[in-house]
Amino acid sequence: MDEAPAPAMAKLKVAGAWSGTLEVALDACTVQMLRAEVAHRSNGGCDPTRINLICGGKVLRDGDSTLLQLGLKNNGKVLATLMADARNAMEVEQEAKKAKDQEDHANKLTRIWEAAKSMAKRHSDGSFPLNDYNIELEDQNGKKVMFGSESDRRALMMGLMLHANAKGLLKKENYKDALDVLTMAEEAFSLCDEKFLQLIDNVPMLQLDMVWCYFMLKDISCLTVAGTRLARTRKGFQSSHGKDSTRFRALQAGRHADLAIYLRLELLEGVVAYYNGDFEKAQESISSAQIKFNQLQVPDEALSLLMSMGYKERSAKRALRLTGQDVQSAVGLLVEEREKKTRRIEENLQRRDEIMEQKRYGKTPNNKAVDMEKLKELASIGFERYLVAEALRINENDMEKALDVLTDPEKNCALQSTMESKRKRSTQTTDVALFPAALLDQAVPTTSNLQQGGPSSAPPAPDLQQQQLVENLLPPPPHVEEARDAEMEDELANELRGDALADYDIDVTKEGEALSEYATLLSSVLGHQL
Repeated sequence: MDEAPAPAMAKLKVAGAWSGTLEVALDACTVQMLRAEVAHRSNGGCDPTRINLICGGKVLRDGDSTLLQLGLKNNGKVLATLMADARNAMEVEQEAKKAKDQEDHANKLTRIWEAAKSMAKRHSDGSFPLNDYNIELEDQNGKKVMFGSESDRRALMMGLMLHANAKGLLKKENYKDALDVLTMAEEAFSLCDEKFLQLIDNVPMLQLDMVWCYFMLKDISCLTVAGTRLARTRKGFQSSHGKDSTRFRALQAGRHADLAIYLRLELLEGVVAYYNGDFEKAQESISSAQIKFNQLQVPDEALSLLMSMGYKERSAKRALRLTGQDVQSAVGLLVEEREKKTRRIEENLQRRDEIMEQKRYGKTPNNKAVDMEKLKELASIGFERYLVAEALRINENDMEKALDVLTDPEKNCALQSTMESKRKRSTQTTDVALFPAALLDQAVPTTSNLQQGGPSSAPPAPDLQQQQLVENLLPPPPHVEEARDAEMEDELANELRGDALADYDIDVTKEGEALSEYATLLSSVLGHQL
């Protein structure tokens, strides 16, 4: 009878109470056996029960499972700690849990970064859509922001997504995790052209959020860097908002929507000055912040008046805070916001339909989607949309080449002939006509203009089966789909609300409490009431 093969040997790197490399059979060795071997090799030997083994942030416990079943692998690392008593055993357990928590947190941050990076790339370089939504950059009026540089667009998208994720953590008062994500957002923004960043207030808002985290975490060790960040914040606001916020308020129809962020800025400047011993500067900043805090308190009469008009309490309070308690201006803002919301819903539905149509047209040889703006422009001339889409697809969205195919009778005919040939072959195997013959008879532009809103003789976009044929007209080179973290991408996407005023609508309750605290501290230092 043949003997059973010997277990395969593996190496484990041990550090701690004893440091060295052990060769063990992972499928035969248990925790007890490993513990005994480490105890034997430690200085002078020791009781195995005093040895704790930790691997991958987990304490290895005694049992019948082998090391292989517990997940240990060749060249795995094991930490061996020597316990003096039961109290130390608890400390080891806590250390192991802390190490595991840190590892999980680091992994979560990596997932957030990679998901934001992947989404920014796909939504900025024209890649084939994988979702039923599209991420676009808009200004405060809802107008799309265009870039000359794809790299700038990608960096800004990434920074905004990470910042939005951090804001969600701030609302949950998870300041430590928020600070980590804000740091990643800062890195993403740093990849964007500095000249463009000076025109927007997203970066100074990020700096302000970071210092707010320091403050809420009561991290005095960050005092120096806090002062630097606040200086950058004020300079960034002056650059993007204009002197005394003139540019910002012009864009906001004269409203004082930025009052809350300047309240927070002045409060934090006062706190930094206080701990630096500059009490006069601290008094000046705290006093100015207190004035703004008072201006943000919503009068009951104004709130009741808006609520009597049918507006909900939360919306009414927000409108009054953002308009300096001016009832007429608040009503105007509420009406404007409602119109924007309705328009956004309509645009989102239109864009979703456009994405579905875009998906039906298939990928270019380089895995890009058909450029819908170019498709609309060529279709407005009178060409059938499905022909325009295919001409753009096979020519990597090169408009001139696509137009050449569409306007050259010979090339146009060849394109339709190829599509007809594919249709016939597919019909023979599926018994389904992927393109009606009537569509393929259109060889020249029609007189209909889809962009002018008049009646159109253009046929509807092909269905999914029709588009499968179009994709195969010019087989693209093999493309390996990138690995996606769909769960994390959805989490990031759900945090993008498209609310241009959300960053300025701050609940200043905590700021009010801090103002009272530091006013008292300064009063005791300076010997008088602020």
